[in-house]
Amino acid sequence: MTADTDYNPNASGDLAIRTLAMPSDANPDGDIFGGWVLSQMDIAGGVITKRLVKGRTVTVAVDAMTFHLPVFVGDLLCCYVSVIKIGNTSIRVKVEAWANRAYDLEWVKVTEGVYTYVAVDKNGKPRTISKSKKQDK
Repeated sequence: MTADTDYNPNASGDLAIRTLAMPSDANPDGDIFGGWVLSQMDIAGGVITKRLVKGRTVTVAVDAMTFHLPVFVGDLLCCYVSVIKIGNTSIRVKVEAWANRAYDLEWVKVTEGVYTYVAVDKNGKPRTISKSKKQDK
């Protein structure tokens, strides 16, 4: 029997990334740094928003962060992203971080937050998100 680390029935949104929490990501007490978790969530949001707007996006805000549980060395961290709103140049997404605890099948929600990204052109200036993308959400 193999562990199904691709399916989490409790997560909301699309699986954007999954990564293994390593000893180099931990503080002296053995918990994974919260900043590392936030950066993984930011990467996950960027993966989804870039695909949606078919171009570069940049993070402009992180709101409503909630840390529920710690992440430990050996946990598989999976980030799920769901779109909240697509505006003229910006897109807000909810990012949930779930840990698949090492050596068992338990999924626990460790962190969640709302991230805002802006679509930018090749010069880094905000650009309009196409109307067809706005209608899709």
